[in-house]
Amino acid sequence: MASKRVGVALLTMGEPEKLDDVRPFLRKLLADRDLVRLPWPALQPVFAWAVSALGAGRLRDSLSLMGGGSPLVRLTGRQAEALQAALAADGDYRVYAVMRYCRPSAADAAGRMRADGVSRVVALPLYPQYYDATSGSSLKDLREALRREGLPAPAEIGSWSDHPGYLSALFQAVASTLPEDRGRVHLLLCGHGLREPLTASGRAYLDEVGRTLAAARQAFPGLPCSLAWQGQTSRGRWVEPATSREVERLGRAGVKTLAVAALSFVSDHSETLWELDIELKRAALAAGIEDYRRVPAFNDSRGFILALRDLVLRPPPASGKTP
Repeated sequence: MASKRVGVALLTMGEPEKLDDVRPFLRKLLADRDLVRLPWPALQPVFAWAVSALGAGRLRDSLSLMGGGSPLVRLTGRQAEALQAALAADGDYRVYAVMRYCRPSAADAAGRMRADGVSRVVALPLYPQYYDATSGSSLKDLREALRREGLPAPAEIGSWSDHPGYLSALFQAVASTLPEDRGRVHLLLCGHGLREPLTASGRAYLDEVGRTLAAARQAFPGLPCSLAWQGQTSRGRWVEPATSREVERLGRAGVKTLAVAALSFVSDHSETLWELDIELKRAALAAGIEDYRRVPAFNDSRGFILALRDLVLRPPPASGKTP
């Protein structure tokens, strides 16, 4: 009898678990032409080697303040374990954590799937909003790894920013963070920034984040809410406003309590534990904001795992690449 085992790949970028992993991580990241596209492909490996050597210091510094490494790989492993347990009553599922720029890689996962007798694969990027350089790159990497192992192409869940389970988990986390007295409280939603000029995929990504902002305003009527963009890591034009500039504006406007939620990330890593918890908090206090609260990442919380289960069992009608 043919195997009915389903492999579920949870796709994310990964991050260095220790300081010695920083340069290899950056080198692989910068060599990805879906993320960084040089006009001369032959020079991309040289570029990745040079910039990873010169730019490793900032990431090492942030990881040092986070205890010497990122928890992202470990947290994604916990999500995989929790999702597999949640799917146990629904069939024969095996769930695999897959990192784009570190281990366990797509090749690692595909090899394990073949050894485990997987006959069908579901690819679930852990990015609520589709973007070519995140979801798209990870899906492409997995497709190739499965092909090399002789496994079928995956069913792809490309975008789930409108999924009721995701929105419910997000708004529950926001509600748990807000104080009982919401006077002079402001909710700041943070998407990951994109460089200008925008591609079609980039414009679709911004539209998805904007719809989440609209849903948040509906879920919390009367609560002032705005959107800003984090993760501006290099020079050039980026979508505005940057989180730091928005926090300065809110401080000038008299906001005293600020709740900050990252929309583009479902797990803690450097862009929550460092950029939001340390850098942005410092900027907020300097701007006159007295009470800074960061909405916790989902990690392996029950509500989020149930949302992932629903995505696997009932994929969105428009599953796949955002048009």
